[in-house]
Amino acid sequence: MRPYMDKVMPQAWKAAQEYSAAVAEQAKERGLSGPDVEIIKVRASQLNGCAFCLDLHSREARSVGVPQQKLDLLPAWRESSLYSERERALLAIVEAATRLPLSEESEADLEGARAELGEEGYVAAEWVSATINLFNRISILSEHPVRPRGADGRILREQS
Repeated sequence: MRPYMDKVMPQAWKAAQEYSAAVAEQAKERGLSGPDVEIIKVRASQLNGCAFCLDLHSREARSVGVPQQKLDLLPAWRESSLYSERERALLAIVEAATRLPLSEESEADLEGARAELGEEGYVAAEWVSATINLFNRISILSEHPVRPRGADGRILREQS
């Protein structure tokens, strides 16, 4: 087991959390809703294979009203008519930010996303994307565990 980055350098972790809170506040001020932010976080966590963040942000997404069906279909969002143009713009941004370097296709997607969201919403989505990518890497490198949870989201206690 690798050391938890957050435990070994708690001041750096605290600074990362404060940075994340500042990004969240600024994103909200620029028009990103709770569901917008959580859909970005879930998709980045899927792409990065971060089980800890995927578990956390899937629960958070449901709690702010993202339907389970939308969460289930996120890997196939381009093939589904379930997502609004706004959601498609957010998903294009998070995919481009997560799958660097930018390709011609992702550049075109980003141009469309900017037209859909406006400059402030677009940049806010980029910041949220960059931030969740940082936290995905911290959790993956630290091997943060995913604990079994019940349908209510509470951690299940081991039975002896």
